[in-house]
Amino acid sequence: MSGTEDNTPDDTVPRFLDAGEAALVVEFGSDVDPGISARVLALDAALSDRAPDGIRELVPTYRSLMIHYDPLRLSRDALAGQVMECLAAPAAKAASPAHWTVPCCYDPPCGEDAKEIASLLGIAADSLVERHAAATYRAYMYGFAPGYTYLGGLPPEIAVPRRPSPRGSHAPGAVLIGGGLCSISTFAMPTGWYVIGRTPERLYAPEREKPFLLEPGDTITFEPVDAAAFEALSRRAASGEVVARGPAR
Repeated sequence: MSGTEDNTPDDTVPRFLDAGEAALVVEFGSDVDPGISARVLALDAALSDRAPDGIRELVPTYRSLMIHYDPLRLSRDALAGQVMECLAAPAAKAASPAHWTVPCCYDPPCGEDAKEIASLLGIAADSLVERHAAATYRAYMYGFAPGYTYLGGLPPEIAVPRRPSPRGSHAPGAVLIGGGLCSISTFAMPTGWYVIGRTPERLYAPEREKPFLLEPGDTITFEPVDAAAFEALSRRAASGEVVARGPAR
């Protein structure tokens, strides 16, 4: 038996963290990792199946599930108990992830920071685009703005840190990289990430029956398109068509 105490956190045991008086965060780890994400989504599925009275909303993130609840109808201890029951039961089957092929234009002005990214990495802009488009990404979560999608799976060789300070507003549909991650923005806004390309697809369309196109756990590959194809696809997307290729709708 060792004479030293092992204080390494046990990621097999989730942490319960209060977020105010009406939300409980169940945290499964500290990394952007598919296995951790799978545990988050399994708990999300299990609680959705049970539909406990008093739960208002379930919000999956990279490493945790935030459970918004009504403390007048469901106590914190009772909710934690239900979570533990879900974790102890056979894993609920989360929805099968879908794979999406998302068109992306890397040409200027869509890929407005591509040359800067390539310069930072010391590679050719064509090589940057090839490596970005060759990867498969996992949709981990929505956040920051409606439909703003955070993706893991960026190849380490094209990972760049975020900008030292935010840049000016980019266009809607910007595909961004920074801090070892990739994301797709749905609205024009300033950003501390680098814009590597732009998609004509609308990941968020409030008029659709299903406003959010992707589900956490879905996978994505980017299909390079030129400026002319981008404009044509943008017109189709604006008319309500889903231009990304995915599961039958």
